[in-house]
Amino acid sequence: MDVYLPIANLSVNGLVIVALGALTGILSGMFGVGGGFLTTPLMIFYGIPPTVAAASAASQVTGASVSGVFAHTRRGGVDYLMGAVLVAGGVIGTGLGALLLGLFNALGQTDTVISLLYVILLGSIGWVMAREAWQSLRAKRLGQPVAARKRRHHPLVANLPMRWRFYKSGLYISPLAPLILGMTTGILTMLMGIGGGFVLVPVMLYIFGMSAGVVVGTSLFQILFVTIASTMMHALTTRAVDIVLSAMLLVGSVSGAQLGAYLAQRVPAEKLRMALAVIVLLVAVRMAIGLTYRPDEIYSVAPL
Repeated sequence: MDVYLPIANLSVNGLVIVALGALTGILSGMFGVGGGFLTTPLMIFYGIPPTVAAASAASQVTGASVSGVFAHTRRGGVDYLMGAVLVAGGVIGTGLGALLLGLFNALGQTDTVISLLYVILLGSIGWVMAREAWQSLRAKRLGQPVAARKRRHHPLVANLPMRWRFYKSGLYISPLAPLILGMTTGILTMLMGIGGGFVLVPVMLYIFGMSAGVVVGTSLFQILFVTIASTMMHALTTRAVDIVLSAMLLVGSVSGAQLGAYLAQRVPAEKLRMALAVIVLLVAVRMAIGLTYRPDEIYSVAPL
């Protein structure tokens, strides 16, 4: 079933795009991540231009985050003050990301920069996740207890000035820390089309020392508004949001997330983390090969 994508200016198999959305939805339901960090590279592998893939993935993450925010709001799992600071930083970050995209477009290096960022980010995060999951699996196999991480502020966070009390999160830290984190994820969302949850959650847990009960809900709250801002920024600047592509991805991800949540209840958490780490590392390796591989024919002429 061929479907024409007006912004990407090419025809794709609609079932394949829905399947890609379903795959990222399954990963989202199984691992608790937005899936945007895998949606974009998978679309690039399929032949979607990187700029269109990143912009459309951001709009898909927006739709996928809405139900999650409502669910966590009902159970009181959102720190709105922390979320507001993160959103403020994220909106600033999307503006900075738009400026960077304009610069990279002027240099003609946008696609290369996006691919390089994925290699660095996915490679580093995948390695850390794989090491932690391997340690947990090894300890479990040997019957040794896994040392729990202590909940504390990182010294860099503790030394920042102008502290605020974030009662819901149980924190007394400077708002500069979540503001900078929000700016970073805003830039990444604009450049890469990711939701940023796989960056936000570890930082809020292990660097901010945030209460685990509100981490996921607050992360989704920030992701929702920042991806909205990123989508609007893309629509106004790069004009790379393909609504047809986003709609097909969203259809697949909504159904896939339900299956992923079902599977997550039947697989041990350590094996889930290791599986996700392997997937992330494989995507990073594939992106690295794409950056370095030299085709036999550099230039080719083919019918559109």
